[in-house]
Amino acid sequence: MVTFSHADQGTAEAAWAGSELAVAPELPLGPAELAALRFVVLAAHPDDETLGAGGLMARLAALGAQVEVLLCTAGEGSHPDSPTTSPEELAQARLAEFAAALAVLGLQDRWRFLGFPDRGLGSHADAIAAAVRDAAARLPGRPDQLVLVAPYRSDGHSDHDALGAVAAETARKDGHALLEYPIWYWHWATPGDQHWRSWVRFPLDGASGAAKERAMAAHATQVMPLSPAPGDETLLSPEFLGHFARNYEVFAWTRPRDASGPGHSSQDAEEVFDAVHNGSADPWNYASNWYERRKRAITLAALPDETYERGLEVGCSIGTLTEDLAGRCRSLLAVDASGTAVRRATQRLDGNHGVRVEQHVVPGSWPGGTFDLLVVSEVGYYLAPGELADLWDRVEAALEPGGVLVLCHWRHPIDGWQLDGDTVHALARQRLRWPTTGLYRERDFVLEVLVSPASGTGVA
Repeated sequence: MVTFSHADQGTAEAAWAGSELAVAPELPLGPAELAALRFVVLAAHPDDETLGAGGLMARLAALGAQVEVLLCTAGEGSHPDSPTTSPEELAQARLAEFAAALAVLGLQDRWRFLGFPDRGLGSHADAIAAAVRDAAARLPGRPDQLVLVAPYRSDGHSDHDALGAVAAETARKDGHALLEYPIWYWHWATPGDQHWRSWVRFPLDGASGAAKERAMAAHATQVMPLSPAPGDETLLSPEFLGHFARNYEVFAWTRPRDASGPGHSSQDAEEVFDAVHNGSADPWNYASNWYERRKRAITLAALPDETYERGLEVGCSIGTLTEDLAGRCRSLLAVDASGTAVRRATQRLDGNHGVRVEQHVVPGSWPGGTFDLLVVSEVGYYLAPGELADLWDRVEAALEPGGVLVLCHWRHPIDGWQLDGDTVHALARQRLRWPTTGLYRERDFVLEVLVSPASGTGVA
């Protein structure tokens, strides 16, 4: 859990404005698609919905989409030290503000108050999930045509995290799409954080942006002091509100589960990462970010041999690690699902003899030949579990006896995808049963070196 206070200075909006957030890929849903879908919007407290998704909600109302909003708490705990306003009085005021804000957004009478205690949502997960399913039943249609809109599950506020986790699990089990909106994340995180780099933007037109601004003003207990007395200070400062005055909103986007199984597939990866690479020449700051440069150095240092005859890198992106691996391999093939990434990597590696870059959406498309070095870095969690099992089959067939498999993955949840790095590595060990000759773990990533058994030897 992230530790922060609303009174902390936090990350200035100027820092986010100077990042590549403004050119992140757009939500791949046009007006006609939005109008045809059904939406259940979840808010932990009054004002969460307006801060994180007010522009989207106004746009949905204008398009005539079916929307129901579920408010979990009255937010009675926002000013625990107030000498002038009791929690009961604050709850009454904030519910009135919520109703006014929803009316401004065009969603009056399209919300329900669930009545859970402020700062206590973690104890009511089952009841919240039931309420979400009841709301979905009131908006009948195919499961994959319903979108849950909820707080980001790693926002840092206990209620936001709990509600986001319920929404994510319900969406996964029931086959719904999911849009997660960050709120306090913008305050405590920085542009150097990796999580937002797979998120999408929802541009706001003039009408939806103006409606969001008016709706936010309706939450007077949060944007103005309750009184001049200590304990009644403004909760949401103008600096904090600057994060929500953008002409776009940002969401972690998870598509609905299709009939082939839960979560994304490798075909999704091709579409998603084409969009990511089209939006930025270096979408993960591979060339400049110290985390990325340090991780590459550790990866290279972990290779047990000085040189390799034939190397394969799966998921090369723009070719920064490929460039380093080229110095350790007499021949090297780098592949990626994104055609845009392949073109960028080809340009970067021009002049590196013995290096080829090809587009392959693994594991369905796989290059021919065998290799004595195979590198899978930051790739495994972009596959569905069945596809990951197929990947290990491909790896086993392609790696020569005594060959080296290098795995390196981010250890935190990957928004919109089912697996995380530790799970990817555990599944590799379970499937391949190869000895691990090198293992390095730290808070953010895990690096592991496995060796294929020499010809004629068995595995324990």
